[in-house]
Amino acid sequence: MATRLTSFTTRVSCTSRSTNTTAPSTPSSRRRPSGRHSWEPPPARARPERLPRRLQLLLKQLHRSADCTGLELGRRLGLEFSVIEPLLENMRRLHHCEIAGGGMLGGPSYRYRITDAGRRQAQLLLEHTQYSGFAPVPLSQYRGYMESYRRTVNRKITPEGVRRAVSHLVLTDKVIHQIGPAVASGQSMFVYGPPGNGKTVIAQAIHNLLPGEIAIPHALEVEGQIVRLFDPINHEPITVKAQDDLTSGIARIDQRWVRCRRPNVMVGGELALSSLDLAFSPLTGLCNAPIQLMANGGVLVIDDFGRQHCSPTDLLNRWIVPLESRIDFLTLQSGQKFEVPFMVLIVFATNIHPSKLVDEAFLRRIQYKILAESPTRPGFKQIFEKVCRDNDLEYNDAVVEHLLTNFYEPRGIKMRGCQPRDVIGRAMSHAAYMGYPHELTNELLETACASYFVDDGADSMADQ
Repeated sequence: MATRLTSFTTRVSCTSRSTNTTAPSTPSSRRRPSGRHSWEPPPARARPERLPRRLQLLLKQLHRSADCTGLELGRRLGLEFSVIEPLLENMRRLHHCEIAGGGMLGGPSYRYRITDAGRRQAQLLLEHTQYSGFAPVPLSQYRGYMESYRRTVNRKITPEGVRRAVSHLVLTDKVIHQIGPAVASGQSMFVYGPPGNGKTVIAQAIHNLLPGEIAIPHALEVEGQIVRLFDPINHEPITVKAQDDLTSGIARIDQRWVRCRRPNVMVGGELALSSLDLAFSPLTGLCNAPIQLMANGGVLVIDDFGRQHCSPTDLLNRWIVPLESRIDFLTLQSGQKFEVPFMVLIVFATNIHPSKLVDEAFLRRIQYKILAESPTRPGFKQIFEKVCRDNDLEYNDAVVEHLLTNFYEPRGIKMRGCQPRDVIGRAMSHAAYMGYPHELTNELLETACASYFVDDGADSMADQ
């Protein structure tokens, strides 16, 4: 079986090299044309050395579907018909497909059907890898695009922009002016402080400060291995108006890439060292990209840092070189290493002091440390007022003052940013249960606090 597959690839390679195609210049080797946005990938072109892989994908597509037009096959692979037309001709000469019908517009409207010989060959290919989606982007092209993106992306951050990004939070000017320079620099940061002060929310809000868009490949091809990169869970595509490929005179965007918002990937205590390397699946023959590669060009939030399955030292040891050099090294199933760009803003959110997690050498590489402070009394009331407004409740300063003076202070409870939201939520649940009016009272808040706080010493124990 292996011999037959090798023979097939050799025959295709010889045939494909005779095709007259033009290789594109990569983004790093040419100036960005005027009018292009930084997110745009290079235009799609056929490369002779890439034709065998594309021919295999065509065979799998025809094997898994009924008759397809040439235009539809191109759409499924993310390629223009002019790219796959010579491949279809090669397949016809090898008797792997045939024309089952067609329209009046020539090759793009012809309906192609796989033959018995082509189906047998497709089954052999599927035993090697199950992938039959969009044509993968060569690693060199992805590197070139990310380098071009790094040079052209907008990094301008202003105090007004930071305030807009965190407008749903109540933060001091000190914290706001720490966030802005950290994001503008593109360097990783610690967001630390007592539990309940919004570290995770601050880390997520940082994504709102990243302007622009980015193009993410469906998959990469590295030394003959396919790495699946686009993930609909972690990537947010931007809808673009479809073009009529047969009649439009405008050059199409390379459909092997997905136009997305800049990534915002978040992981927590489930993070393991294996998540930072390629995950090979023997069943499908594919590799899934690690989290930092999926977050390239965006934000990677490590929530509850210090509580992962691996130690903080092991985790940072894995990233000590990428954080400095902006280049990450990954390893294929064969053991071969390759490098990829490391354009990730990593945010470590933790309620453990950074100096207790890592040593001075690691703290130097994570250059920004932002303390999510506990709110002051006026800040606590401001948060309380905002939560009341969000819940269509009338804010009463006297009720909040009574809560702080008669419940918090006697029990030594420290104010946290999350408490107004949590206490008001419990109070409204109790009011609905008892049939009370939709308003806050002293008794209702004290009842809510009684089921929220464990005992008088719980808060101070959590800080030890």
